Amino acid sequence: MAQQNNNQSDTDVGQLSFERAIEELESIVKRLEDGKVPLEESVAIYERGETLKRRCEDLLRQAEARVQKITLDAAGNPTGTEPLDVE
Repeated sequence: MAQQNNNQSDTDVGQLSFERAIEELESIVKRLEDGKVPLEESVAIYERGETLKRRCEDLLRQAEARVQKITLDAAGNPTGTEPLDVE
């Protein structure tokens, strides 16, 4: 399954959803852990895995930035939302 993705360029990773990127990353990790991949291919899929990891991290940061916290008044009633402080 992951082997068919080995030929995709890094630019393709930028179009993947979080779910698809993490699925492919998990497949790469499993293949590397199995230890049955030739050295050259191991290096190539490891590099793709690093790119997928960065994509997942970026998507998670974007999601965190969109999360909002609910603000409450003195009585504890919701008054609206404000951006979550993301560092």
